[in-house]
Amino acid sequence: MIRVVLADDHALMREGLKYILRKAEDIEVIAEATDGFEVLALVRRGGFDVLLMDLSMPGRSGMDLIKQIKEEAPNISILVLTMHDEDQYAARAIRLGAHGYITKESAGTDLLVAIRKVHSGRPYISMEVAEQLAMDAMPNRHDLPHKSLTNREFEVFNMLITGKSVTDIAEALHLSVKTISTHKAHILQKLGTPSLAELVQYAMTQGLLEKFKP
Repeated sequence: MIRVVLADDHALMREGLKYILRKAEDIEVIAEATDGFEVLALVRRGGFDVLLMDLSMPGRSGMDLIKQIKEEAPNISILVLTMHDEDQYAARAIRLGAHGYITKESAGTDLLVAIRKVHSGRPYISMEVAEQLAMDAMPNRHDLPHKSLTNREFEVFNMLITGKSVTDIAEALHLSVKTISTHKAHILQKLGTPSLAELVQYAMTQGLLEKFKP
């Protein structure tokens, strides 16, 4: 039996996922979490095999949460479930230790296969993500400027281009306004965009704005 923990802050999404998983005789949902702190508490308690985790939950950054889980409980398989664009988020999540990545749109058809695969120790990723990981490993690669952002900067970048203020971002990520302002300054510098308006223009030019909507 594959023991699964569901981590998503939307009750309707969790109910939908449980409906899908009830069809499998070899998969059992043993607990649910609605934020990053509850996830960590369940991880420390143990007793499950696969964590099906949304990247955009309150309490802790999704990327930070993956990193901490892998440090504290390396035997737990992490399957990331999100609405975010695969190419941009999946490669970062996999590099931090996630075993697979599935979008909410494809959960209805692919979820059971994905859970069984990561539980067996194999990765569950698309061809596009595999290609992105291979490109990232190549020396002297010439990436777009936004790919040089750290995981935290990338998260702040996502929130900035979708209209969130520095104060809103600080509250959502449980960080100080000063820290977020520093991240914003680094982002503008790395992307060569002197203002927020030009940052949004950069995102539009690269086709990122629609992809990064939460």
